Amino acid sequence: MRRDAPEVDVAVAEADERTQFAYPPVDALAPAAVPSVGTASGALPISRASYPARLLALATSRERMAAGLRAALELELERGTAYLLVPVFLALGAIVYFAAPREPGFLPLLGAATVAALFLLLLPSRRVTLRLAATAMLLCIAGALLAKTETWRAGTRIIGGEISTQLTGRVVTIEAMASGRVRLTVDVESTARPVLRYAPDRVRVSARKVPPEIRVGSQVQGIVSLIAPSGPVRPGSYDFSFESYFDGIGASGYFMRGPELLPDMPPASGLSNFSIHVENARNAIAKRIRDGIDGPEGEIAAALVVGVRAGIPDDISEAMRRTGIYHIISISGLHMALVAGTVMGTLRVVFALFPAFASRRPVKKYAAAAALAAIAAYLFISGAEVAAQRSFIMLAIMLIALLFDRAALTLRNLATSAIIVIVISPHEVIGPSFQMSFAATAALVGAYAIWSERRSASLHRTSLTDRPLTSAMLRKSWGFMAALAVTSIVAGLATAVFGAYHFQRVSPLSLVANLAVMPIVSVFVMPFAVAGSIAMPFGLDGPFFFVMAKGLAAMIAVSRWLSQHSPVDAVGLISVHSVVLWTVALVIATMATTRLRVTALPFALVGLVTVANVRPPDILVSEDARLVAVPVGEQRLAVNRARPNEFTIENWQRALRAEKILKPDVLKMANPSAAGTLPPVTDGFVCDAGLCLVRHVSGAVIAHALDAASAKPACGQAAVVVVDDATASNVCENRRTLVVTKRELARYGSAAIQLSEAATGSRAEISFAISRPYRPWHTQRRFSREARGLPPYRRKAPRRANASNADATTSSGDSRTLK
Repeated sequence: MRRDAPEVDVAVAEADERTQFAYPPVDALAPAAVPSVGTASGALPISRASYPARLLALATSRERMAAGLRAALELELERGTAYLLVPVFLALGAIVYFAAPREPGFLPLLGAATVAALFLLLLPSRRVTLRLAATAMLLCIAGALLAKTETWRAGTRIIGGEISTQLTGRVVTIEAMASGRVRLTVDVESTARPVLRYAPDRVRVSARKVPPEIRVGSQVQGIVSLIAPSGPVRPGSYDFSFESYFDGIGASGYFMRGPELLPDMPPASGLSNFSIHVENARNAIAKRIRDGIDGPEGEIAAALVVGVRAGIPDDISEAMRRTGIYHIISISGLHMALVAGTVMGTLRVVFALFPAFASRRPVKKYAAAAALAAIAAYLFISGAEVAAQRSFIMLAIMLIALLFDRAALTLRNLATSAIIVIVISPHEVIGPSFQMSFAATAALVGAYAIWSERRSASLHRTSLTDRPLTSAMLRKSWGFMAALAVTSIVAGLATAVFGAYHFQRVSPLSLVANLAVMPIVSVFVMPFAVAGSIAMPFGLDGPFFFVMAKGLAAMIAVSRWLSQHSPVDAVGLISVHSVVLWTVALVIATMATTRLRVTALPFALVGLVTVANVRPPDILVSEDARLVAVPVGEQRLAVNRARPNEFTIENWQRALRAEKILKPDVLKMANPSAAGTLPPVTDGFVCDAGLCLVRHVSGAVIAHALDAASAKPACGQAAVVVVDDATASNVCENRRTLVVTKRELARYGSAAIQLSEAATGSRAEISFAISRPYRPWHTQRRFSREARGLPPYRRKAPRRANASNADATTSSGDSRTLK
């Protein structure tokens, strides 16, 4: 039975009746004489009878609150809110699995699932709370089982270290990069000189140039230098080896010679042949767009139509990230919705030209079916990336709901799409794309539901009147801009905490940029992109892409100008507890339909208070032991290399909120260990004879040495010594000096070091990005030369100094085989 407001009042009245006999009447407890005390208004009686009255009022209020809470929960269950929580608990189980310190086994997970299922079956139906808790537990275990199954199914073979070999394989993708190089994804068929005992199934390699006859599906051969995917650049950051494992990429690198086309190649299988034709069609469309649109506008147009983003210049990408409009480049829900809306709107207008046909036929369903076919074709032609797959599933469910006369824009459809995505790709739940996409969509759908309810109520209260055309147009324009602003605010608030946690940055001018750019994208870019794609087979795409290029030029100009005037967007490290609390608040606020929405407020407030409740590291060390960064005050970061890795340094800058990088000074220090020659606080690293020294703002000295011999002089003065040598051991006898070697970093990944308080004099604390025992995406780390404590491999000198033997030596390269 559905509980409504009158029934809630009945429940509260029954609770009042029960509590009426909990205490004697107040009059019966009152004494005959009541003392009084004088006040400004007269005598105020004081009686012990007021205490039972207060207890009675307190009990009554508690009863009313409990009854109201039970009524709200029952109403939520009747409205189907429990179904909305299914993907939440599935995702929670997957997150727990991937965050586990060791690899869970199938049998423990299956046993836990069996116990939870039996407990749920044996519970009586009247124990609603326990049944809900058991269901939630079962869903969490199911999410962990899905993640375990995906990990087992992936089984990607990843090489253990750096190696050169002759590779033969079939090209899967070809991407033209902004640097001028070409990146190829190749399915490995064989290796030679040396033959890899544990060869990866798929690699991603770049080349300076590729022969024009090489296409997707071609069989190529060349000498490649391969390395294993790197781990996180700092503890808690994005793990590239994790993503590579689930993408099936076992190594990355570059062509040292080649690639060369092999003419005689076996035909591909049916499914592979279809993928080959799709990829070649994508590349052909991208080339056609680039030929018609020059410069970065052509690269962005190719990204919007076929999902090829490698050629977009880095400065434009950075400007769009700083202004919060980079989501326009990534094919996601925005693009799918614009494609579907353009197709549906165009067909509805065409059908309106034939009123006799439109009045007798369900033209709305016809338009929805055509839009569904259009976004399916768009999914394939755009490369079918994970974000595009997720967006397609969400929009396809909504369009199918229209075909069956169901409400399209509902949280139930969103929950269904989330369940499908989690079942297909559980590892996506810990990535920023999944979290930000569903957070924004859930917030927008929830806000739209609230607005629809209030709009319906206002329409019932007001009468419709005819307005002049000018007034109607102004009202529509104002409504469009207001809707765009509200959309940007709601989506921005919902995704801000996830963006800050994963990327340590926010976009202060995101609202302004979206208000300025989205009308251009909605009117001049995406509709003309759809029209140009449809007209391309007929050779009539030129005018459409011309208009699209002008819109993209305006978008780039706006993003560049706003980026130059945008304040610093780095926010530093964000507390994990704050992210969890904000997530709980978002789930409650978007899924609750009753007054239970108010309970989201405490979680949001506590999450806001604890957002900066994290201590940043005092020292960061890269996993190859070559780069060390130390904050030296005034938002400056001192590094020990004149040309550090750009990606790593940018990540460290955002994490430590450093605006300026201090390069090292190469000096001739007579005695680096002497206190008088140590660098001052305001300077960066000072390097000499394989040893670099810097003083932290706390006064502690940090050293980086190329080998154990170079590190010895710093042992007496330095609090931390990083040694770029895998063979180094027993470097410092002083136990208070923390020594970090290349072997440790090769085993456990990058490191974050916290210096102890000067008063305690204790040793610095270190945390690594990777823990033991290894998870499946980290097992390759134990096989590298550095992890085994071996020195770097040195090529043997050629026996004969003739050209042919030199070529043979280059071809053979590294004669190692990975063990």
